Parts: sequence; C-alpha cells; structure tokens
Amino acid sequence: MKKFITRIVAASSLLFAAQQLSAQKVVINREVDSQKDGKMLLGHQSKGQFLKAPYADWYVKEHDEYALDQKAISELKKERIGSYDIIVFMGTWCEDSHRDFPRLMKILEEVSYPDSKLTIIAVNRKKESPSGDEGLYNIQKVPTIILKRYTKEVGRIVEMPTSGYIERDMVEILKKNDSSVIKEIFK
Repeated sequence: MKKFITRIVAASSLLFAAQQLSAQKVVINREVDSQKDGKMLLGHQSKGQFLKAPYADWYVKEHDEYALDQKAISELKKERIGSYDIIVFMGTWCEDSHRDFPRLMKILEEVSYPDSKLTIIAVNRKKESPSGDEGLYNIQKVPTIILKRYTKEVGRIVEMPTSGYIERDMVEILKKNDSSVIKEIFK
C-alpha cells in the first residue's frame, strides 16, 4: 500500500511538473494585424523580425545611419556590458521606438553583446503584451531599456536617453552600478 501511494504521488508530481513546463512556453515573433496600426509585433521577439517588412523600412534605415559614440562603446566594453541582462520594451507603432530600438541593436552588435542575454518585448498602444511582462516592470512608456545584473534591475532608459545617446546613458548606469552590486552581494 505504501509503495502504491508513493507511486501515485510521484506520478502526480511528474504530471504537475510537465503541466507547469508546458504552461511556461513563450510564443516568439507574434504578429497581429490591427485596424488602426496595420501589422504590429506583439510579445517576445527575435532580432530577425525587424528585418522583415514592414518593420525593416524604419529599422534598417535608422540602424545603418546611426553614428555610434566610439568612446562610449569602448566604455561599455570595459564595463563588461555582456555580463548584464537587457530587457527592451518597444512598440512597432511608436516613433521613439523606431528611432531608439535600431540604435540600441547597433550598439549591442558593436560590443558583441550575447543574444541570449537580450529580451525584446513588443507591446500594443496600451503598453500591454500577451505575457503580461510589462506589469512586472511597471512599463509606462516605450521604448524602455532595462539593465539587470544578478536578476536585479540596475537602471533603465525610458522613452529617450537623457544624454541624447543610448550608449552614453548605458555607461552612466553601469558606472553607478559598479560598486552597488558588490555591496548587495555581501549584505
């Protein structure tokens, strides 16, 4: 009887774990068609989606024409930007996202930032995504670029960089965070 109950509990646990894993699947590269905005990306996206029509029209132009601040790029490399996670909330309907998202991607390419540490989430005009991630990060405006280290948010750029350059704002975030992360670890 004891073995029977143990087997039932084990089987139930496996079934529950399998259900949890399947429930956590994230749909990537969702595209919707809205009456007001036409085609729009929604939810988690891969970089490749922005090279497809109609998004490539604004993405490629801004990406290719943006002149990087090489001093800030060197600082990002020195500050090991690759050790941070970056989450970007953007809207394919948003002019600020049309400007700053391609610029961010060019910066990340220049510093050889690992794709595995980048999360791109497209939202609708209400700043909502299918996964509800915007609620976890209190997203009010797009684009919002969030830098995290050791699962803790260390800074964000909201709507537009204060310095006028995303890479300069990122350097400031990393420099401010440098000692605070060490203090947090040894608390």
